[in-house]
Amino acid sequence: MRSTYPHPTGQFGPAIVILLLLIAGPGRSAGAAEPVTKTDFSSDIRSIISENCVFCHGPDEATREADLRLDTREGIESVIEKGSAANSELIHRLMSDDPGEVMPPPESNRSVTTSEIARLQQWIDDGAVWQKHWAFRPLSMPNIPTAKSLNHNHNDNDPPLRNPIDHFVRQKLQEHNVEPSPEASRSTLIRRLSLDLTGLPPTPQAVDDFVSDTAPDAYEKLVDRLLNSHAYGQRMAWNWLDASRYADTNGYQGDRERTMWPWRDWVVDAFNKNLPYDKFTIWQIAGDLLPDATMEQKLATGFSRNHMINGEGGRIPEENRIEYVMDMSETVGTVWLGLTLNCCRCHDHKYDPLSNRDYYRFFGFFNQTPVTGAGGDPQTAPNLAVPTAQQAEELASLAKQIEQADKQVTTLTQKLATDQPQWETQEREQLEINPRWQATKPIKAEATGSKLSILPDQSVLTSGPAPDTDTYTIVTESPEQYVTALRIDALRHESFPRNSLSYSDSGNFVLTELEIHVIDKDSKKIATLEIASAEATFEQGSLVVTNAFDGNNSTGWAVYEGRHVDRDHAAMFRLKNPHEIKAGQKLQVVLRHDSVHKKHNLGHFLISVTNEPDPKLAENDRNLLAALKTEKTQRTDAQKLLISKRHRITSPDFKKLTDKKATLIKQRDALNRSLPKVMVMADMAKPRKTFVLDRGLYNKPTDEVQAGLPTMMRPTTAGDSNAISKQLANRLTLAQWLVDSQNPLTARVTVNRFWQQIFGIGLVKTTEDFGTQGEVPTQMELLNWLAKTFQQNGWNVKKLIRTIVTSHTYRQ
Repeated sequence: MRSTYPHPTGQFGPAIVILLLLIAGPGRSAGAAEPVTKTDFSSDIRSIISENCVFCHGPDEATREADLRLDTREGIESVIEKGSAANSELIHRLMSDDPGEVMPPPESNRSVTTSEIARLQQWIDDGAVWQKHWAFRPLSMPNIPTAKSLNHNHNDNDPPLRNPIDHFVRQKLQEHNVEPSPEASRSTLIRRLSLDLTGLPPTPQAVDDFVSDTAPDAYEKLVDRLLNSHAYGQRMAWNWLDASRYADTNGYQGDRERTMWPWRDWVVDAFNKNLPYDKFTIWQIAGDLLPDATMEQKLATGFSRNHMINGEGGRIPEENRIEYVMDMSETVGTVWLGLTLNCCRCHDHKYDPLSNRDYYRFFGFFNQTPVTGAGGDPQTAPNLAVPTAQQAEELASLAKQIEQADKQVTTLTQKLATDQPQWETQEREQLEINPRWQATKPIKAEATGSKLSILPDQSVLTSGPAPDTDTYTIVTESPEQYVTALRIDALRHESFPRNSLSYSDSGNFVLTELEIHVIDKDSKKIATLEIASAEATFEQGSLVVTNAFDGNNSTGWAVYEGRHVDRDHAAMFRLKNPHEIKAGQKLQVVLRHDSVHKKHNLGHFLISVTNEPDPKLAENDRNLLAALKTEKTQRTDAQKLLISKRHRITSPDFKKLTDKKATLIKQRDALNRSLPKVMVMADMAKPRKTFVLDRGLYNKPTDEVQAGLPTMMRPTTAGDSNAISKQLANRLTLAQWLVDSQNPLTARVTVNRFWQQIFGIGLVKTTEDFGTQGEVPTQMELLNWLAKTFQQNGWNVKKLIRTIVTSHTYRQ
């Protein structure tokens, strides 16, 4: 996220870029810079060694020469004599005229200047005090320069010291004999503030109101108003979206659209609500791993899923997956730690104490995502359905209505239960006299492929090797003189896979066409019975029951609804006109199975008819009658359920209520399907192993490693509140450590980003690199004070921003 954008106001003169300390303020004289009389390792020496020596004498074992490290105290002290530059091998090599021993060697295209050698000599003569790299040192609160100490060059016209930022800045100005600039005009200040805090220019009325407001706290009130505006969160999100590599498309050649804007809106909302930055961090890296994680916390983890997604044909999924995990790891390393982790994909870091092994330990935190790297869906799982405020309100309303309907159904069910014994007696008598559905009696059953057998209960069973497609012709006697509808029960049988409905692997079938004919005793067709409508106990997606009589063999009725078919199903076909079956006539039923899905042929079925004027599809009456004839104490759970279900549907009120509930559920499910889905993080139930990858290649695993912090960052003390001394196992532990007091980087990196956002340049110019190749901050004490204060104030972003913009440093 290296930012090179200019400051939006275009009104800051050179004097306000405080870090350019040798530039005088407008209309004021500037004295000459005082010579430095004592060297400091971090600011004067480390950069010389890092730039010219560490590539060959640094952390990377693969490129290290002479087994010498000059990035460590021990290594440097092995080639110098403290207090005597003249007797130090390091100085001797730097000043040598011999091409065979001079360092850096001529072929390296590197060289140390005379002034740099002089600094090294002075540092050695001064005692060669070595210091850990400034960014890796523990963060502590510096002393704030007192107003008294800043008054030795006091001028009556000097601007006021409004907060500690001004104390640090004024001290540095005095060191270089630079006088502070005056405060900007009111109109400039409101424009500057509005653009910095909201991204929007002030209205003419707002400018007039502020310019004419003479109250002592007018400026502070303006700051608070802008911080509390909705546009503040939008402005703050600009830079964060850049850092998180946010995009509304997947990138690469296809560049398909994806829905990540709900995460973007969460970022805006988090800044507006002033979510503490430690929570802002933890939620985005590991919100899904928090106990009882909320939808908002899960949504926040979309941060790590903002990487590009490659869906191009021929791409290897595992190669994609590895690149995604690398992107997640490196982005976190850059945004929160200011480290160039990507340098360690293939080898140890050339300049910083980060090893190739450290890289893959860090990589291990993110390697547990179930993302496979496969292309196709632009919203690759895991993802989260996120409703808008209006959709959430609608879902809550539907949930309440469904709950109320449930209560009403329960109440009515209890009431109906008292009437059930009397109904059972009447229903049994009715079914014994005149059953609604009566099974036909097959006298011939033939198939074009398989063998058909007529069982004693008048059902038909297939056997033998199942053909890919098949057509059955069943000739049967009708128990009814008048037929209004025909019913087919698809029945499970133990001879089929997993006691299902057919020989197909799933146990499913596809009935592509159904024909009903009336034939005479010589098998001559007398009539073809036209079907008016149909109803089924279940329909598989677009494979609906009406497909079975549409005259199209490429469509059909099927009932798959899970891993395999594990229950009976039925379909009822209403005739367009009731038909009289005369003496000597029979029904001929033709069942066609011409699906492209092989072996999807009905395996066991029963054909029934009815003469009811308004036939209903319910459980087969023979099953109900059998259940009613069974003693109550001997009934199975399935029989009890069947009886109570059939009893309830006789109640018009019950049907009305259940229909209402079904409609509400349908509305809820439709709304849920319409919700935007955001890619988020999750960990697999079974952990994935992590390996060091040779040269970063996905198919070249070497040593197995466990998720953990790089060696240089591991905690050195125990007893902290987050228990970071325990084994680092997942993203949550990493997230908690990032904002722990023992981590010296996150607070420094973060306040530097906010400073850059406001001033256009960071206290550390290399915002993404706090390593040894990065810039050393001139205002080190100010950076540390901002970072430590940020922590002590509960990671309060608005308070940090308010402190910066209310300083005179900002108001110049």
